[in-house]
Amino acid sequence: MVIGNISVGGTGKTPFVIYLTKLLTDKGLKVAIVSRGYGAKQDDVNPFPRHVNDLVDVSLTGDEPKLLAMRTNCPVYIGPDRTAVISKVIDEQSPDIIISDDGLQHYKMARDIEVALVDGARGHGNGYLLPMGPLRESVSRLEGVDCTVVNSGFAESAVGRLYPDYRQVASCLLGFDGSKKKLNEETRQVHLVSGIGNPSRFEKTAQKAGLKIASTTWFPDHHDFVESDFEALKELDPNTDIVLMTEKDAVKCTHFYRENWFILPIEAVLSEPLEQQLLTLINKLLNKN
Repeated sequence: MVIGNISVGGTGKTPFVIYLTKLLTDKGLKVAIVSRGYGAKQDDVNPFPRHVNDLVDVSLTGDEPKLLAMRTNCPVYIGPDRTAVISKVIDEQSPDIIISDDGLQHYKMARDIEVALVDGARGHGNGYLLPMGPLRESVSRLEGVDCTVVNSGFAESAVGRLYPDYRQVASCLLGFDGSKKKLNEETRQVHLVSGIGNPSRFEKTAQKAGLKIASTTWFPDHHDFVESDFEALKELDPNTDIVLMTEKDAVKCTHFYRENWFILPIEAVLSEPLEQQLLTLINKLLNKN
């Protein structure tokens, strides 16, 4: 089952995959996840296909696979040749279903179900293919997928009603030490730092949660954070200011975080019709096999 998109930039695939994995696991299915592992370093000791778990450093996994492994507790495997990755997953895990995080355009990889995510606020941009626009493929590609899902986020646009939709909500603030704070208890000035495909959604989520945003610092998607990236924020007063990151970014900063750094965990919320549509697709496939 492929969860992908036809545009560059973040559309919310990771929280969607986390939700879907939990949904299927709760239904008694054994789920495994495969990913390209963007940013994962080549390593002769740990060749591809590579099994991702808590013991493997994020430099060898990439940010999203590491987060998926931590949040789902399901087997996660990475590698540039996804057909080889899938073969290894089948041999070692014998799952009922394999979810591919991204890979809609990886046509060498066989698939039974395709789900395409669309950003509800940005839509298809100017409608042009790269490099003139944001599209990897033409919009007509969506006619061939099994389900098109609009991530309505916090946008008020009615576009989220054109297809089955879902939204992302912030649940709390999470300390790097595992502590939790309710959003309405956090009144300090917030400094957003992120290296994701669509940082504007991160900012809108923080605003919708009622946080007081004092500054934003954006890096390229999948940025490999180092301590010097936070030089300008070192003088912040921990009693009045906090640095806030996404979970995807935070997994790369665990060796040098400070006491006033927090994470804004995001949860996907699927509409009941969308959830039922996905379960129907999957059950039909399982019954066929």
